[in-house]
Amino acid sequence: MQSWTVPAPATVPAQSDRLRLMDTSTGELRHPGTEGAASLYVCGITPYDATHLGHANTYVSFDLLQRYWRACGYPVSYVQNVTDVDDPLLERAEATGVDWRELARDQTELFRTDMVALNVLAPDHYVGATETVDWVVETVSRLVQNGTAYTVPGQGEDPDGDVYFDIGAAQSATDWTLGSISGMSPEQMAEVFPERGGDPERPGKRSPLDPLLWRAARSGEPSWDGGPLGEGRPGWHIECSAIARRLLPVPFSVQGGGSDLKFPHHEFSAAHATAVDGQPLARTFVHAGMVALHGEKMSKSKGNLVLVSNLRREGADPAAIRTALLSHHYRSDWEWTEDSLPEASARLSGWRHALEREEPGDAQALVSALHGTLSDDLNAPAALVDLDRWAESTAARTGSPTAAHQELRVSAVVDALLGIRL
Repeated sequence: MQSWTVPAPATVPAQSDRLRLMDTSTGELRHPGTEGAASLYVCGITPYDATHLGHANTYVSFDLLQRYWRACGYPVSYVQNVTDVDDPLLERAEATGVDWRELARDQTELFRTDMVALNVLAPDHYVGATETVDWVVETVSRLVQNGTAYTVPGQGEDPDGDVYFDIGAAQSATDWTLGSISGMSPEQMAEVFPERGGDPERPGKRSPLDPLLWRAARSGEPSWDGGPLGEGRPGWHIECSAIARRLLPVPFSVQGGGSDLKFPHHEFSAAHATAVDGQPLARTFVHAGMVALHGEKMSKSKGNLVLVSNLRREGADPAAIRTALLSHHYRSDWEWTEDSLPEASARLSGWRHALEREEPGDAQALVSALHGTLSDDLNAPAALVDLDRWAESTAARTGSPTAAHQELRVSAVVDALLGIRL
């Protein structure tokens, strides 16, 4: 699948890697263990609707991480998937009378356009689930062979051939423990599992929380040749596990996504990988907070969305949208209000005006200040305050600007580290 193209940011003087990130699996701030090279997997969209600010918040947050690593001089391997076949996509396609493939293509293209506008650096590999069915089949087959997956007999409208992950067997055979990523209790898992794609009532499962690995072909649904698994299509969690294991070193540095993916998605993606070869999937699990509107989390199911494409269509500066997102710490849950964009726009205008009074040394000082601030769990709000202080410090300057011929400019530094185009 084709990714998008964003101009590479300016190269800044290499900075020391002092990064500490909140690891969801341990609840502690820790270095993600990059060791001179960084690797990142961020779970992508299910393309049945346009990019809302909750999506944008996640991808801008992890773009900040990639920019941090690049400022350290690290090579970065970044993978993102697209779940371009799944129940929500098929249901939306049927409801709207659109072919599911066309819906997925259109919404994926809109997402790419939004990412370009928001200046989000593209992943090295942008991979659709439909492109990786063979990888999933290979992975699920290995799980069946080693006894951590099983086939559920058909019943009623459900045919023979659905393959599920065996939580109990996986815990007995590996170091993985249910809840080790999310930190959730069994009671909490049971509550959210059906809300997030789970089917606890499916007859024949060994545990209500066992997740689907391979869905046997149903009439009217797309399916692929699964070899020993029979005709069918991938489950959700195994998709990301198979893609990450194929394209990144194991364990890779950071598994990222929204906080609503902690369970079941990241819990089981990690479990699947460990059950295949005994290796942990990622060193660090990092999760972005949720964005609310009118007191409730933005979600496609509720329809309470602010779409990036709509804001752009109404004339919003994408740099102001990005500034509004970075005004909140990536881990925080926060609410978009009617003041969010005007406040960000005013701030952006102040920074741009200050460029007229830039002097030699400003850019170098900002590199150090911004990178140092971001080292503390990607504290973007504090980094924006650093930028505010610089802009305020220029107010008393008089005379003609003297920075015209500097090799490194403030605008380049802000783009490189924060992704904000001044």
